[in-house]
Amino acid sequence: MSNKKTILIFAPHPDDAELAMGGTIAKFIEDGWDVTLADLTNGEPTPAGSIEIREKETAKASEALGIKQRVNLGLPNRYIEETMENRVILAETIREFKPRWVFATFRPDAHPDHIHASRLIEDARFHAKLTKTDMKHEPHHPEKIIYYYATHLNVHPNPSFVVDITDQWEKKEQAICAYQSQFWDNQKDPARKGWIVDMLKNQASYFGDRIGVKYAEPFFCHELVGLASLNSLL
Repeated sequence: MSNKKTILIFAPHPDDAELAMGGTIAKFIEDGWDVTLADLTNGEPTPAGSIEIREKETAKASEALGIKQRVNLGLPNRYIEETMENRVILAETIREFKPRWVFATFRPDAHPDHIHASRLIEDARFHAKLTKTDMKHEPHHPEKIIYYYATHLNVHPNPSFVVDITDQWEKKEQAICAYQSQFWDNQKDPARKGWIVDMLKNQASYFGDRIGVKYAEPFFCHELVGLASLNSLL
């Protein structure tokens, strides 16, 4: 039986989850949830990064959000594939941490790693519940997969729900700023350094305005999302 306050977030690369749902991660942790973030790859190579730099940035971002449990699954950056071997790696991760909910990248997307990661997560969710296998840990089936928007396409999200992150925005911004190699050091135009902060702030402000708060993050779920109480409805 899974802990009802346990979630597992899969991210194709370090920084994907922070950019898309950093505020919600911080909110989960503040509310006492057991949060595990599993990066599929180390995100390297990149123009201004290295494995060592990225590890330090990831640790700093985790500290900003309060993440205590973060693992790297060792898949190759730029070459994530929907293989049975990779499915088992993700399924065993699900079986190990036994989350109530799993978070994955939303599709469609322009980044092949994001597309293949999302499909792998869906397959791994089913695979994780199988019995009579040689996989590690006991079978487990998360109740839902919830998708966060880390897409490289210029699309307008049509979310199933949004989360108020007004009180968590500062933590999210600190986490984003940890990735200097990805959004500052790799920009030749000084005016473009740190562009991601303004973009995400504008996006969070838009979705916040839709529900009457300052900042919010959007999410999508194929399955029906219910409310235990109308007290949480904004």
